[in-house]
Amino acid sequence: MKDQGPIAKHTISAIVDNEAGVLARVIGLFSGRGYNIESLTVASVDETKARSRITVVTKGTRMVIEQIKAQLDRLVPVHKVADLTIEGSFVSRELALVKVCGEGEMRVEALRIADVFRASVVDSTRTSFVFELTGASDKLNAFIDLMRDLGLVEVARTGGVALSRGKTGL
Repeated sequence: MKDQGPIAKHTISAIVDNEAGVLARVIGLFSGRGYNIESLTVASVDETKARSRITVVTKGTRMVIEQIKAQLDRLVPVHKVADLTIEGSFVSRELALVKVCGEGEMRVEALRIADVFRASVVDSTRTSFVFELTGASDKLNAFIDLMRDLGLVEVARTGGVALSRGKTGL
């Protein structure tokens, strides 16, 4: 059997009809073939044409990623599929809400770290903060790791959203 290459993370973007059942069909494609979804985001991007963008972050060999793209492209409500990871440079961001509980110096240290990471305090009580942070996945992971020792209680994250750079788009 040919070497399929290393397993790598890919960001796949698809423009689809904004109608009931489309997301279920996309998820079914992944689960039916045993492909893992690391993150998934969906949002309406064109109200007049009733279109949405689905952004999926997944891992696989080059061959698996090509199969995913081909199978997505065959779904009837899908208009365009792109693997942003290989099609040139792109911008990707995630959002996280991070709840940290603590008192005294732990609280002060959490605020110092949040300032370094440009996280915003979106809720505060006498014993807790909820921070809002946007950026690359690695940045969010680093912030969350630092907060573990300072009283991390809960994390809510979006999946990645991404657009290609430059004049072209999906």
